[in-house]
Amino acid sequence: MHVAIRSDQKSLLIAKASLSKKAYEVVILDMKQMSNFTDFFVIASGTSKPQVQAIADGIEEELSKKKLSVWHLEGYPEAQWIVMDYGDVVAHLFVQEKRDFYRLERLWGE
Repeated sequence: MHVAIRSDQKSLLIAKASLSKKAYEVVILDMKQMSNFTDFFVIASGTSKPQVQAIADGIEEELSKKKLSVWHLEGYPEAQWIVMDYGDVVAHLFVQEKRDFYRLERLWGE
């Protein structure tokens, strides 16, 4: 029997998986009132391209244990800003320089 996972639970799984790979400044933004394309953003930073890729790999590994697969993955080879779209939750993984430049928390948090 397949049990659906709510978007808030999925966002927490993504955040925990990120932290398990030593991500920092992990933030969950509730997007339900601001967006019609997703319920949550999970934003996290890594210190280098290999770490950002490891965070993405860790998320994919953990969610696959729950039979969840990423709908769309973008930016993995460059690993400056990786977007992992799980439908109701979108993960944004950055190296710090790109996170500082794009400031998604400020853009969507206001």
